[in-house]
Amino acid sequence: MKITKKNGNTTLYDDDKIANSILKAAKEVPEETITTNAVYSIVDEVFSRLTADNEIITTADVKERTYSVLREKGYPLTAKRYLEYQK
Repeated sequence: MKITKKNGNTTLYDDDKIANSILKAAKEVPEETITTNAVYSIVDEVFSRLTADNEIITTADVKERTYSVLREKGYPLTAKRYLEYQK
């Protein structure tokens, strides 16, 4: 799957980029413990939601869905920190 970046260029979807961003955010939120397995479960859910839309995917779509899944899975503080990293 290809992702359209803010500058209009495209890149391939990469689970590890999203996982690493979540892990960086989680390190700064000691109140919420998130395992690597949980992170990849979240990344899998994000991928499922992105591919279900069947449209052009942008980096904003990835950010929005990752934020939503983090909140739904019980990591609201990590979700907030994730958004700060993505600015």
